Amino acid sequence: MRDLPFPSLIARSALSRLVHRILVGRVFHRYFRIVPADTQGLREEVFRIRYDVYCQELKWEDPGAFPAGMERDGYDAQSLHTLLLHRQSGDYVGCVRLVRVDPARTNAPLPFERACEGGLYKHVLERARIDRLRIGEISRLAVRARFRRRAGEQNVAEGVVPERGESAGARKSPPIAMGLYLAAAASGLMTGLDGVFALMEPRLAKRLKSHGITFEQVGEPIEHRGLRAPFYITREELYANIPPLARGLLDVVLHDLRSARGWGPLTSASQRET
Repeated sequence: MRDLPFPSLIARSALSRLVHRILVGRVFHRYFRIVPADTQGLREEVFRIRYDVYCQELKWEDPGAFPAGMERDGYDAQSLHTLLLHRQSGDYVGCVRLVRVDPARTNAPLPFERACEGGLYKHVLERARIDRLRIGEISRLAVRARFRRRAGEQNVAEGVVPERGESAGARKSPPIAMGLYLAAAASGLMTGLDGVFALMEPRLAKRLKSHGITFEQVGEPIEHRGLRAPFYITREELYANIPPLARGLLDVVLHDLRSARGWGPLTSASQRET
């Protein structure tokens, strides 16, 4: 085949990246839809998924503490919640939340700060110059058992296990956990946050990084339902140089999130669910 001039190669490469970006988003959107849990009924769907996963399937929480079949805690009232809808069945199969700092109690620790007390990298956090009212934390990610089918996935809430040939054998399709993490991060950034934290398994952070979503580790690993470590990502790091696969998925996540009603800055206790 006759060699193409260099500008044509660049144009063809750019077109290929654009097509890949569009297709990845469409493939994910064909099967799933991100749903902002912005009503009482939708938040109850979140709490039911968490009960099924954390109490019934993984036995991480005591089912007797939640007689209504909905797992919740003290951070839910100051959080933005997101659901994952499986289009074919019409079932909600996953959820995640973005915990925001309560402006009335700005020094109250976020969940990861409680869990990692004494083990955070202060020099990293000081370098970030964090304004507490402009940060949040991704937490309580859960995916129902029938979407955690591979060997080993049944024991982790988000359904992420090491891949065989991890460096070259990553999944071809966008993973569910990646979509939910993007949804939580994007929901925070859309409401004015500068960055978000997450207490996650290092292998999940590695998987996200392989797709161009780079969280920085900001503390020592701890034992918390398996080995986990605190990570942080800023607005700039989320959007800068994001590759086609992650960009295509982020596009559809943002499209779905923009349908949310009543998402905005957290200003007073009267605006929060009780």
